[in-house]
Amino acid sequence: MVNGETTVAPEIREVVMRAVRELGYVPNAAARNLVTRRTHAVAVVVSDPPQGVLSDDPLFSTVVRAVSRELESAGKQVVLMLAESDRSRSRVEEYVAGGHVDGVMLVALHGADPLPAALARTGLPVASFNRTSAQDVPYVELDNAAGATLAVRHLLERGRRRIATITGPLDLFEARERLDGYRAALRDTGRRSIVALGDFTRASGAEAMRQLLEDDPALDAVFAANDLMAIGALRTLRQAGRRVPEDVAVVGFDDIEAAAYTVPALTSVRSPMADQATATVRLLLGLIEGGSREPVVMPNALVIREST
Repeated sequence: MVNGETTVAPEIREVVMRAVRELGYVPNAAARNLVTRRTHAVAVVVSDPPQGVLSDDPLFSTVVRAVSRELESAGKQVVLMLAESDRSRSRVEEYVAGGHVDGVMLVALHGADPLPAALARTGLPVASFNRTSAQDVPYVELDNAAGATLAVRHLLERGRRRIATITGPLDLFEARERLDGYRAALRDTGRRSIVALGDFTRASGAEAMRQLLEDDPALDAVFAANDLMAIGALRTLRQAGRRVPEDVAVVGFDDIEAAAYTVPALTSVRSPMADQATATVRLLLGLIEGGSREPVVMPNALVIREST
């Protein structure tokens, strides 16, 4: 009845609760966990190799803070785990399968990553921050394709005719979706796609921009699939003597804090990463309680600055 049992007679409940108050009784959390089969802990698993896409990403700390706040407000302990290798992934699988957590939130998954499917097989609730290759893992993602289309249409409205893109690593769903959105925006205009590969880092954006200028010196705009690559592209354009936006307009994706302080300030697709992280936690908490497994797709918006 200390646990809130409602079938106890009121007079008996009052006697017991008076004794509880007098004795200063505190429920044993470990014993309660044995009864409820709940640990009140959630594993947040970051599956990214060393020097992977998160190693240089300023939004990662935003995601972790939002996840921690939401889980703590729900009374859940946060267990942060890194899966950087086959060995560390095996340790994560063993830990989760051992019943130490009530559910798992996954972050930064590459397309071929076997971890989502392996964790789903444990039978515990699993939710992913972004889509995975595992069909049975619910997820929350941005509308990446629509955001990219929004960026490219903005460039078209600015009168740009030769619009290139710098992609992220194409084993990531969000990178492929942003490339799809770029191509969709050009499809009905008769303009050809001009594509260079990047890996979401500044250095790859700078190198891709050099390649694009060599391959097509007449290009007059570039959509980079994240802001870090766009910042690298701005550096290359400046070194090549190309004025932004007069000669080449540039749009990024994510709207990180630095986007407002580049020279010129960077037009970017705003990604509500904190909201996405919070929504992923809520999806997972709902799964733990037997709730909906429907994926969630979040909208984004274009922030126009001086680079276009």
